[in-house]
Amino acid sequence: MLLKTLINKPFLLASFSLALVGCQHNLTSPDTTQTSTPQGVTETIHGVEVSDPYRYLEQDNEVTQAWVKQQQQAGQDYLAQIENKQAIVERITQLWNYEKISAPMEYGSNTFYYRNDGLQAQSVLYVKTKDGKEKVVLDPNQLSTDGTVALSGVSISNDGKTIAYGVSKSGSDWQQWQFVDVASGNKLLDELKWIKFSSAQWTKDNQGVFYSRYDAPEGGNLLADVNFNQKVYFHKLGTSQSEDQLIYERPQNKDWGFYSTVSDKGDYLLISVSLGTDSRNRFFYKSLTDKNAQVVELIADLEAEYSFLGNDKSVFYFKTDLDAPNGKVIAINVNQPDKANWKTIIPESSDPIAGISIINDHLVVSYLHDVLGQLSIFSMNGVKRQDVTLPGKGKVAGPYGKRSKDYFYYTFNSYVQAETTYKFDFKSNKSTLYAKPKVSFNPDDYVSEQVFYQSKDGTRVPMMISYKKGVKLDGNNPTLLYAYGGFSISLTPRFSPANIAWMDMGGIYAVPNLRGGAEYGESWHQAGTFDKKQNVFDDYYAAAQYLIDNNYTNSSKLGAYGRSNGGLLMGAALTQRPDLFAAVLPAVGVLDMLRFHKFTIGWAWTSEYGSADNAEQFPALLAYSPYHNIQEREYPATMVMTADHDDRVVPLHSFKFAALLQDRQTGDEPIIMRIESKAGHGAGKPTAMKIDEFADIYSFLWHSFGLTVPAKIN
Repeated sequence: MLLKTLINKPFLLASFSLALVGCQHNLTSPDTTQTSTPQGVTETIHGVEVSDPYRYLEQDNEVTQAWVKQQQQAGQDYLAQIENKQAIVERITQLWNYEKISAPMEYGSNTFYYRNDGLQAQSVLYVKTKDGKEKVVLDPNQLSTDGTVALSGVSISNDGKTIAYGVSKSGSDWQQWQFVDVASGNKLLDELKWIKFSSAQWTKDNQGVFYSRYDAPEGGNLLADVNFNQKVYFHKLGTSQSEDQLIYERPQNKDWGFYSTVSDKGDYLLISVSLGTDSRNRFFYKSLTDKNAQVVELIADLEAEYSFLGNDKSVFYFKTDLDAPNGKVIAINVNQPDKANWKTIIPESSDPIAGISIINDHLVVSYLHDVLGQLSIFSMNGVKRQDVTLPGKGKVAGPYGKRSKDYFYYTFNSYVQAETTYKFDFKSNKSTLYAKPKVSFNPDDYVSEQVFYQSKDGTRVPMMISYKKGVKLDGNNPTLLYAYGGFSISLTPRFSPANIAWMDMGGIYAVPNLRGGAEYGESWHQAGTFDKKQNVFDDYYAAAQYLIDNNYTNSSKLGAYGRSNGGLLMGAALTQRPDLFAAVLPAVGVLDMLRFHKFTIGWAWTSEYGSADNAEQFPALLAYSPYHNIQEREYPATMVMTADHDDRVVPLHSFKFAALLQDRQTGDEPIIMRIESKAGHGAGKPTAMKIDEFADIYSFLWHSFGLTVPAKIN
């Protein structure tokens, strides 16, 4: 199920008065001329002739490397000409520079938490012992000089004495897991390699971990070779990875993925079996108290989502969307596994379930009500106890707690309020403030409002619009429309200091909740998949039209931005509605819909998009594939963004798309590339690199709107 992490980082923005001077046409156009052009490819797919003129850019050779170097330099040169970018850097840096502390994690007598003093490249993991002393346990900033080595995952033993941690280099999905002794801080000799889309799960006796990994790639290209045949292993501390015990594999089903957890009491290994990014999963388990126990296929059919919540001996609790698109909680006695014996504990409601934890022998359920968070508490037999009073309308993350504790933590934030941690106590039935950041702005100076609009087919779609108070809705405000629309990922309100900087510049920031996400449950997700993908695009265009019709902005001041699956959305916007936007930024996007499944983990997305290998699915993919729908015409200013170590959505998508777009642009607007070095799909990116990326995005947009970036922003 971790394959669902086609990373979505909602980069946040929104408004202030500006000087309507300056124009992008005063800049020198980037030189992206090809010195030599290898032959393209034309092939027949299901009886249709399809051209792929830049197929050669899929190869990592001298020709491609020279082209990439030229594009990278041309993009840098263009961005360097934009006046006052440094003012944006300074304002974002000022806003970003505050202490950030995560919700605490308690193991044994130790309490762990992440802290960033403000501008550290990566957050640092601390431990506070029973006597109140605190110290650094893991500082990823010491792993590299430029901050491009990041923690990709942390798993703490039940006694809080040992930590397993994953390390990712330059944003790659490949992880290497290592171990550290908490008391001494000494790194253990154990190393686990060739891991993707897996964590490490400790046994109850803290002697080892279960994890999933792939065989070492044989194709020679770690960043592009296809990943199949994931396997579950057990690693005993103090031994070599070569001695690890193979727990489960499925060679006859090479595309199955395995994500393992261990029950609270350590009596079961639970294995969620995924097929690509499909939200549905199978569910297997293995007794850990019986040495001769085999893996049992409790739920063998791919029919619904089954998320394990916990167990009382042989009774397993699940959150599922079986016959309940918004989710419900059921109990299955594994000794009586027939569906006729399954019991519904919490029935489906009108609001989708976003998350559930068992804490203090209660079910604490996080719901989404029109995208905004709600928190409710139920007994283990499904009787509602109370709703938790929240500090406002925004996003709730969590709850974070344990079944044995009588309290839990949760965080709350919005587009204009930084993430704040609260503690709920079951004794008092109240929340208290646990940790609130000290930010260098006043949230009361900003507005974040929710509106609803109609899409092309009449569907009601919500959208959050954020800006600085005092903005006049005169139809002339610089506006950035960020969206995603896929993979059951909900774009709930998310704070970013860069968002405030955009508002301080004078920009409006809008986020519509398109179909394809999970904001209204699985039915909302399914309405944006396969041959219904056009619904996602239509929802986005309707959001843009709403902003124009309601005098927030106009097409000459409207920018479009999306990442990953949202990058696909941007590609569609460019090829379907270039008239609607002044600037478009496809970032790390899936742009070749006929070949995405042929690289790294791309095959996993066929459960969302379909596959060009399927004759029935091919026409829909060809109809909207951004790369295949580029025509000779005028396109708005475009900055195609990617990174050299992206092994999620490999950069060849962006390379081919940008090359063809440049070739067929008949207008005067620039088509440039922003290619990051030593970076990947987005995860683990150091702070300085994030700030620089935002500054380039904002300055490119501002200039594309015909504006000059203010010399000072506050």
